[in-house]
Amino acid sequence: MSATPVLRSLLFVPGDSERKLARGLSSGADALILDLEDSVDPRRLPVARAQVLEFLQAQVERATSELWVRVNALSSGRLYEDVTAVLPGRPAGLVLPKVDNYADIERIALTLEAIEGGHGLAIGSTRLIVIGTETPAGLLALGQYPQAAATHRASARRLAGLTWGMEDLSAAIGVRAQRGPDGSLRPVFEQARTTCLLAAAALGVQALDGVFGEFRDGEGLRREAEQARADGFTGKLAIHPDQVALIHAAFDPAAEEIEWARRVLAAFVAAGTGGVAALDGRMIDQPHRLLALRILSRAGIAPGASA
Repeated sequence: MSATPVLRSLLFVPGDSERKLARGLSSGADALILDLEDSVDPRRLPVARAQVLEFLQAQVERATSELWVRVNALSSGRLYEDVTAVLPGRPAGLVLPKVDNYADIERIALTLEAIEGGHGLAIGSTRLIVIGTETPAGLLALGQYPQAAATHRASARRLAGLTWGMEDLSAAIGVRAQRGPDGSLRPVFEQARTTCLLAAAALGVQALDGVFGEFRDGEGLRREAEQARADGFTGKLAIHPDQVALIHAAFDPAAEEIEWARRVLAAFVAAGTGGVAALDGRMIDQPHRLLALRILSRAGIAPGASA
């Protein structure tokens, strides 16, 4: 549903910290998420909103990272003021926390239409990334998104990605330990992760893995990011600039993957059919072709392009 470029890394930056905003620009992250929610004291929200708007306006046509804004939840009563304050800065989109159901997305989309029109922005131009697992209701509703999106096409066209998180869900259900003794996710959090991945695939939007909180544990992040990519996630959230390079290394296709993808497409060309082909003595069909196209797309290589 979305033509959004694939974002490997999305780095959270507190919206009220000028120093961290500037450092974020030099991180190399594909996207910065300028935060108005968890990292900002509600008493400083007016300051943060003004600073985020100033930052957005100063970076128009200069920033190499996409600039997104995480607003406060619809249920907080602060979302309208957040959106009204920052939308004149033309962010790439909004990150929506604590979404309970698709109806929340639809209400936010209708709010955006009114504000976009008032600022001369194209209706529907503000994209959305949804954090869909921060409340029990939100997690249970994720599986209903594809059907709801088919009915509410205007809001669905705004969707760029789904992501998941554990901290708020942990607090909501009273879980102190999110992982078992062996380091694996406890069942409810594995369900949140898997449901996010499947819902994103059904919607045709990016599946973004959640944050790795131990920002000084580079080896742990490497393992988690590699596992996320192996499972089908297309990018990962970050909370520290030092995490960005490790995330990129995990999500960038390796040279051997790119070579395999090119050989798959070449085999279909040689076979002269879109149905099946042969490669290395094995039959390959459409799933292999689609995977090859996805690998080349993530590598920024057009099908048929030379090395």
